[in-house]
Amino acid sequence: MVIKALKLRMSFAFAALLLHLFPLISCVVDRTQFPQDFLFGTSTSSYQIEGAYLEGNKSLNNWDVFTHTPGKINDGSNADVADDHYHRYMEDVELMHSLGVNSYRFSISWSRILPRGRFGEINMVGIEFYNNLIDALLLKGIQPFVTLNHYDVPQELEDRYGAWLNCKIQEDYGYFAEVCFKYFGDRVKYWTTFNEPNPLVKFGYLTGTYPPGRCSKPFGNCTAGDSAIEPYIAGHNVILCHATATDIYRRKYQAKQGGFIGLVSWAYWYEPLRDTPADHSAAQRALAFANGWFLDPIMHGDYPPEMRQILGSRLPAFSLNDRRKLQNKLDFIGINHYSTLYVQDCMFFPCNTDQEGETYSVLTGVKDGQPIGPPTPMPTFYVVPSGLEKMVMYMKERYNNTPMYITENGYAQDGKNGASKKELLNDMVRVDYLRSYLTSLASAIRKGADVRGYFIWSLIDNFEWLNGYTLRFGLYHVDYNTLERTPKLSAQWYKQFLSSPKMLKQIGGGARRSWRVPS
Repeated sequence: MVIKALKLRMSFAFAALLLHLFPLISCVVDRTQFPQDFLFGTSTSSYQIEGAYLEGNKSLNNWDVFTHTPGKINDGSNADVADDHYHRYMEDVELMHSLGVNSYRFSISWSRILPRGRFGEINMVGIEFYNNLIDALLLKGIQPFVTLNHYDVPQELEDRYGAWLNCKIQEDYGYFAEVCFKYFGDRVKYWTTFNEPNPLVKFGYLTGTYPPGRCSKPFGNCTAGDSAIEPYIAGHNVILCHATATDIYRRKYQAKQGGFIGLVSWAYWYEPLRDTPADHSAAQRALAFANGWFLDPIMHGDYPPEMRQILGSRLPAFSLNDRRKLQNKLDFIGINHYSTLYVQDCMFFPCNTDQEGETYSVLTGVKDGQPIGPPTPMPTFYVVPSGLEKMVMYMKERYNNTPMYITENGYAQDGKNGASKKELLNDMVRVDYLRSYLTSLASAIRKGADVRGYFIWSLIDNFEWLNGYTLRFGLYHVDYNTLERTPKLSAQWYKQFLSSPKMLKQIGGGARRSWRVPS
């Protein structure tokens, strides 16, 4: 451990030297522009980092099965080992502590806690793992920010009744949530029921690119599924799973545990391709289908009017009991924001490409041959910092300034085209991305948006879903042969941002300001 600590300090010293050698890495934002109790952290998810996919009595989940199916993942990889966080969690907690973060967002593997859902026993080995992780975080002054579901579901539930397509999932999910509240809630004060239910449903049941891989033409070419109906059935069950878990938390745990519960939305910002009423309307539809689909029923009691108008009876109805549970609303909204895209209307004017879902619009990152912002190695991700402020202000207005957390924001490096480790460690482009997006966030807060935290995706390079290990989002580089973690330039930048605003000013930072968010 002494040698590892020495290596870590030496790596940080090297990164600090790089920061001084490259004065173009400027910062117009510093820590003092955010409230003192603001949460700054990093994000991960269980499937992407834990590994140990069949250890500790864990069962297979849907992503375990999916990634072992040839042709599903771009580089043919899986997350059987991933970052081996299951065995290295203490080392990773130390990485967070060295950064100076005060919170860590992670998810709990459903199949590690309940290998057979409600049809089997609680796995106390899994309970022990997360108890140890939570205790280790708190010992270092880091608040756990826990996601109950980040795409993965026990394969047992998929095999038994079709998981999200069956209302039985509501009982299973409620049971899983209560087990977590019971065993971890005395120390966990921030809960999110779902991470990004919008892509979970869209890619699982509309395009079929995520498990369970169900779709129909023209949206995809799957062996089973109905893209016209199934996404909305699955989405409805996800919403009611959220309502069930929130109802349990409100009635039985929140008062004595003193925590908060929310939901995380995948949130692109959308700009009209042309300054026309049709494209402006298309941008609003795209936002409604992306975020309003799941947030409107919880916050306003029903699906967005834009969805009702297009889908009609294909959208399921909420019963009186459903509406009672939905009245619990949210304590906060989590926003995963990375990029901005243009939207072109296809309802009144024909498009030359397939429509985006059923919004009668098409998304693009290019206008008149010019990208909306600098492109990144992640397809459809462009650097457009102003989009974060616009997304936050949209949420502020649509949901009555419900407290918000930026639960993911980050930059992908290309991990497959021969870049050396030295080049990957010198991630100046990521530093500039983080600086510019934090500047945009600070502007939104000054305008009255009740934002209470910001989490960088991700703490460490990890398994990036369909992209496998070809993209690297981490503040720490991971050697997938040795699993050694090495801080990148961005890790040193974040450490300095959190600990020493004056140092940032010397490097090129803006003026310091102190102010509070309106209550």
